[in-house]
Amino acid sequence: MPAHEKIDYVEFPSNNLAATKAFFEAAFGWSFTDYGPEYTAFSNEGLDGGFFKAELAASTTAGSALIVFYSEQLEQTREKVMAAGGRILKEIFAFPGGRRFHFAEPSGNEFAVWSDKEN
Repeated sequence: MPAHEKIDYVEFPSNNLAATKAFFEAAFGWSFTDYGPEYTAFSNEGLDGGFFKAELAASTTAGSALIVFYSEQLEQTREKVMAAGGRILKEIFAFPGGRRFHFAEPSGNEFAVWSDKEN
């Protein structure tokens, strides 16, 4: 059951649902449930959510919130993101508490991956 007044679901735009789904399937092993031709949902990935057909993209430069994944093997996750068709927006950098990189999936939505591990 969802927790009262806690974040429960997140939705992202996608200008190419097929490419977005293929990216997350290849890079992170996600699976999707389609709800018609303009919406697809994911679950059990830390937070449930979906992608809706739109010509927009979520980007921090436009003021969007940043969704951040965690990885125990940051460099390996970076390679998986690139192999799946992701574009690196910010190379791995250190910050207080760890390291991270930012990437865009094929529809242009920006995400980040962080780790508290050295390598």
